[in-house]
This record gives sequence, C-alpha cells and structure tokens, in this order.
Amino acid sequence: MSFPIFPRYRDRYLPALTPAQIAALPDRAWAPVIVPVGAIEQHGPHLPVSVDSFLGQVWVEQLLPRLPAGASCYIAPPITIGKSNEHTGFPGTLMISKDTLRSQLLVIARQLHAWGFKQMAILNTHGGNMAVNQYTLREINATIGLRAGSLQNRHSIDVPPQEATYGYHANEAETALMLAASGPYIKSGAVCEYYAKLGDTRDLRPERAGATFAWVSQDLSKSGIMGDATAGTVEKGERWIAHSAEGLAKAVAALCAEGRALAGVSA
Repeated sequence: MSFPIFPRYRDRYLPALTPAQIAALPDRAWAPVIVPVGAIEQHGPHLPVSVDSFLGQVWVEQLLPRLPAGASCYIAPPITIGKSNEHTGFPGTLMISKDTLRSQLLVIARQLHAWGFKQMAILNTHGGNMAVNQYTLREINATIGLRAGSLQNRHSIDVPPQEATYGYHANEAETALMLAASGPYIKSGAVCEYYAKLGDTRDLRPERAGATFAWVSQDLSKSGIMGDATAGTVEKGERWIAHSAEGLAKAVAALCAEGRALAGVSA
C-alpha cells in the first residue's frame, strides 16, 4: 500500500530526501533552495482560506518543469501560516507574529547553510509577509553567509486600471487563479467591492500611493473582497499561471547562473 504523502517533485523536495541523499547533492554550492512563504486567511466568501499557501505550491509545481537545461533548485518545507493580522476579525484567519516569521526564516537559513547550501530564495505569496521577508533576508545575507533573496515574477497581468489600482485581495486575479487551479473548491459568493474609484482626488490610500496608511480588511471591505472577484475566469487563470510560471522559471535560472559564477563552477 502506498500513500501520496510527498509532492510530484519528490526528488527536489528536501523533506522527502534522506540525510545521505542531501549530503550527496552535487549542486549545493550554487543551486538555490526555494522557501514558499504563504498565509492562511480569509479570502472573501467564495475562496478557501488557504489561497496564498496553495498558490505557492501551484507556482512550484508549474515552474519546475519549465526550468531550462542546466538549471537546478530544491524546495524547502513551506511556511504556510504567515503574518496576517490585517485580516483579523474574519473567521478562518490564522496568523503568526512578525517575530515568529523572522525566526522561522532565520532557522531555515541556518540549517540550509549547515547542510552546505549557498543560496536561498523566498517564494512569497502574501503581501503581509513582504516587509518581514525583506529585512530578514538582509540579516541572513549579513550574518549567516547564505546568499538570500526573493524570487521576482516580472509578469504583469492584464486587468482594467480600476482593478490594477484598487484590487488588493480575493480579487479578479486570485479568483481566476483558484478557478484554474482548484475549481471544485470555489464557492458562490463572489462580489465586486472596491475601497475607492479611479478619479478620486485623495492622495492618501491604503496601497500603491505616495502616502499610505495602516489598515485591516474590515476598514476597507464588508465581504473581505477588495476588487472585482466576479471578473475572474478559468481562462484568465490558466493564462496567468502559465505566464507567471515561465517568469519564475527564468528567475530561478538566473539565480543558478549567478550561483555558478560565484562558486566558480562552469555550466
């Protein structure tokens, strides 16, 4: 009897390897270890609370087959609960503090360095983690001696200006991605709810403005949705997943090339 307890990329998933297998990996000096960092939090009435952490696994599943020849990477256990205190007050939100998130990243970095790895890259899927990730990565680089950064996906999605400006959460993009990746788990209840509209004369906004303010979801939305969730479709989600996975694969390949150069290893 066999149970599928490991993902399909078992040969690249560090928890699925034995200590001897990890010690024998030939590319630890330059291949990055990807650390998916997500969240468990409300995503409106129509999406499961695991959206961010689930999508992190989708990106890993999709980017690995797109890696070019000569590129390599390994996948660390994901951090599935993130800094989500901005979504407090809605059922289904779990959260850890900024200090706990920082500590987890530091512990992972120290152990990866002890195992002989030289590069670590966060694959972040939750905006609330970003500030903590950034200053912790700087600390890792400065104190642990592990080259650490974040995977950057340069692909931009084609959404209307209103959605691009005010679609923050459980929006068109996240709804489309989840419909494409996990359609049977999507429920009814998608709505369109914006905090503000284009053309408003305000300079102070919660995001993407010259002056921003701290906020929690309840300040901006009754439903938990910030954006037009009704506009998400399977077709859009499939297209955006493919384009984003291609961009992430290119980012991993670039890290591999940089790591080889620093390690003095020829391609």
